[in-house]
Amino acid sequence: MAAVPVWLPWPLPPGWLVTGFAGAGDERTGARACVVALSGPNPVGGPGDLLVVAEEPGIGLGARFAGLDEPDPGPGFAAGLPDATVRYGRHEFPLWHVQVPDRAAFVGEAMGNWLWAVLWPETAGLLLVQRLSLRDLRDPGQELDIPFGALSPRLPGPV
Repeated sequence: MAAVPVWLPWPLPPGWLVTGFAGAGDERTGARACVVALSGPNPVGGPGDLLVVAEEPGIGLGARFAGLDEPDPGPGFAAGLPDATVRYGRHEFPLWHVQVPDRAAFVGEAMGNWLWAVLWPETAGLLLVQRLSLRDLRDPGQELDIPFGALSPRLPGPV
């Protein structure tokens, strides 16, 4: 069982598909980080990829996908107004842009965990202009007809 949310943007943005899942953890503690991969049309044209990561502080999976050397967002995080928000139920969570090369990365805190949205190419970050609603796939009683696509090359292979 995952110790952190398994965030899925729902409804999916038009034309987007789920392209994989990954996690970090072990049998004793469960998944301490979860990733949902999605692919679809970049708002400015061409293909786009999105990884939504939930993780306990200090794990570093989201930061790794974002291209950072440290496990957490680093100094200056959340220094100004948020750049985007996402919604889960009746709660809104602010996200701040993290400056990284060749991709767009946003991070915030949701329910005591880091929430990362990492998008390729950088222009795909415009997807967050519209507020995404999230579902936690761990929640019981969900009957979602999730469209799946080919496995994302952004996810690591089995270890």
